Amino acid sequence: MQTDQTATIKIFNGKVITPSCIIGNGTVLVTDGKIREVSEGNIDVPGATEIDAKGEYISPGFIDIHIHGGGGYDFMDNTVEAFLGIANIHAKYGTTAMLPTTLTSSKEDLLETLKIYELADKQNFTGAQFMGMHLEGPYFAVNQCGAQDPRYIRDPDPHEYKEILEGTSIIKRWSAAPELKGAIDFGRYVTSKGILAAIAHTDAIYEEVAEAFANGYTLATHLYSGMSGVTRRNAFRYAGVIESAYLIDGMDVEIIADGIHLPPPLLKLVYKIKGPDKTALITDAMRAAGTSAKESVLGSFKSGLKVIIEDDVAKLPDRSCFAGSVATTNRLVWNMVTMADVPLLEAVQMASATPATVMKIADKKGSLEARKDADIVIFDSDINVAMTMIKGKIVYAK
Repeated sequence: MQTDQTATIKIFNGKVITPSCIIGNGTVLVTDGKIREVSEGNIDVPGATEIDAKGEYISPGFIDIHIHGGGGYDFMDNTVEAFLGIANIHAKYGTTAMLPTTLTSSKEDLLETLKIYELADKQNFTGAQFMGMHLEGPYFAVNQCGAQDPRYIRDPDPHEYKEILEGTSIIKRWSAAPELKGAIDFGRYVTSKGILAAIAHTDAIYEEVAEAFANGYTLATHLYSGMSGVTRRNAFRYAGVIESAYLIDGMDVEIIADGIHLPPPLLKLVYKIKGPDKTALITDAMRAAGTSAKESVLGSFKSGLKVIIEDDVAKLPDRSCFAGSVATTNRLVWNMVTMADVPLLEAVQMASATPATVMKIADKKGSLEARKDADIVIFDSDINVAMTMIKGKIVYAK
């Protein structure tokens, strides 16, 4: 169904998920790509284009702040086709906004990815909206590299990161290991530029995490994955990043809620301690997401790592560790409801309002409220997506 973005659109006969409750039978009005009104009942709007939700849920669109690929593409393929292909495939599963994410790479590859982002962003009319780049690496602890290519891991280099940031304004988030030499200065610098510093692929202990938090590192990247837990040095025990994220009330966390990276007991634990307002759901999806591939590549075809798809997750061929998920955002919400016993209202919050708040875009995205972007998803009780609307334009309809 095509819609005129300048006309009033009336989405009715659905269970509307608002920030505070689910309206059993509600209506959402959209004008000029913005939400005009959220109301109970089927209100009369003469001349409006009508969309019947058929009793299904009307939800804010999902925001994925950590995603590498899907549909057979990776952002580090460094083609416009890849960027648009990823945005399109994930829109079918309810993602209306995303932060394209890099992998540890050479500086030359990274700069090329940033260049392609700007080209693709101008052509992205039918997929999830790009909200800026997330650089994952290359400033990591080698011991916690996971599926990140160790060839490119290095300590923060002020000449390098300042040069990168001087050349672009599209970087909105940068993940690094805060215990590395120069990492605190790095955190302070990127934060001064309005960029979110996040803790990732790290062997830090509590004292280092507390210092990092005080210097801008306010998000724990894919909690439990690529980070230290309780460690022992000789006879003494130290709290790791996991425990630190729980102890520091102000720290946000993101989790790969595919049910595999974190099994149900850990999903429940994160929800119990951090709660829905401090926990963002992410896919961390790689190129095989949204496909039936059994073998794939993490990162670019030129320099990426071969992986296998098994047990509904990507793994290194030796099965020594996971290599990214093949999840979609609707599956994350479903898992939190069915595996972690989280109420649907809060599971949706973790996939929409919370990531919007983390990335400081909650003034325009993340919830069904007047004057915000009309990023809307209709789904059934199993979170199967029937329609995705981005800024008032239907980009997917079943």
